[in-house]
Amino acid sequence: MATAEVNEKTDSQPLRALQPQGAATMHAVRLHEFGGPEVLRYEAAPVPTLRPGEVLVCVHAIGLNPPDWYLRDGYKMLPPEWRPSVAMPLTLGTDVSGVVAAVAPDVQGFTVGEEVFGMIRFPSVGESQGYAEYVAAPAADLAHKPLGISHIQAAGAPMSGLTAWQYLIELGHSEANPFQPVPHRPVPLQGKRVLVNGAAGGVGHLAVQLAKWQGAHVIAVASSGHEALLRELGADEFIDYTKTPAEEAVHDLDVVLDTLSGPNTGRFLRTLKRGGALFPVFLGFADAEEAAQRGITVSMAQVRSSGAQLAELGCLLEAGTVRVVIDSTFPLAEARAAHERAARGHIQGKIVLTVA
Repeated sequence: MATAEVNEKTDSQPLRALQPQGAATMHAVRLHEFGGPEVLRYEAAPVPTLRPGEVLVCVHAIGLNPPDWYLRDGYKMLPPEWRPSVAMPLTLGTDVSGVVAAVAPDVQGFTVGEEVFGMIRFPSVGESQGYAEYVAAPAADLAHKPLGISHIQAAGAPMSGLTAWQYLIELGHSEANPFQPVPHRPVPLQGKRVLVNGAAGGVGHLAVQLAKWQGAHVIAVASSGHEALLRELGADEFIDYTKTPAEEAVHDLDVVLDTLSGPNTGRFLRTLKRGGALFPVFLGFADAEEAAQRGITVSMAQVRSSGAQLAELGCLLEAGTVRVVIDSTFPLAEARAAHERAARGHIQGKIVLTVA
């Protein structure tokens, strides 16, 4: 395992050949059964075939995200009737950064040799196939990689960045919301008091920076070891949840983004002023009656792939307004170790796989 610095600007791996070689096979990390990190297999797999509208990406780095281990486990945290049916073998992963190896004839805007990054086909389950040396991606899911940042940092940005963006800045699509009958609506953040719970994690550390960019007064909640980083990223206040529960430390907030969520997310209702908003990132909120009594909006979004929004985020990454913090990196062949790192928790930023 290697650890990357926050301000890393270059990749350590050499540029690989753009075109698949030999018998059109590659290495990928695949599942043949659901289970713990031990079920991840690094093995030969077919190079994907391009379809209309797609770009073949020679992958240099892959970002890890919670849906990776949810799918690896078979979504066992969900009721059986909610669990998606997928075919094995299955390749995990949505977030990639790499170099364009080929483009379908109908694709415009990308050419061979350009550096790109994206979140591939999310929320479709099992179709993204990012833990691999090559991935066939819809052109609409990709954006040009920002100049001045590495493939490692770029691979850490898509899902976490788009989640923060679609919750706080702009939803950017009109697809039906699977979590509620009405679309999620971000609120203007200029001059607002915004609390980010789980602020040191993938979504959290990017949300802190985006809220600050939008002119909010940002309160970050994490453990004490993350305070220096979060203040460096723009947090105006910091709450160490191991010493003081956030719901006892603050009040009169305008927005709470709870990146941890779950059954206890309702505790943040007491921190919000009437007319405020609670945005849980994961399922579990069960206090709708109290929220209504307090006049608080509770809203969720289903993050969706968007090359256009990634291009906007990419401008901020290129300018240094937003940075991707890297917790740790692992070679693709050591995906099991990367998942074991994720299971230990207390992640600072993103875990990324590298492709040599």
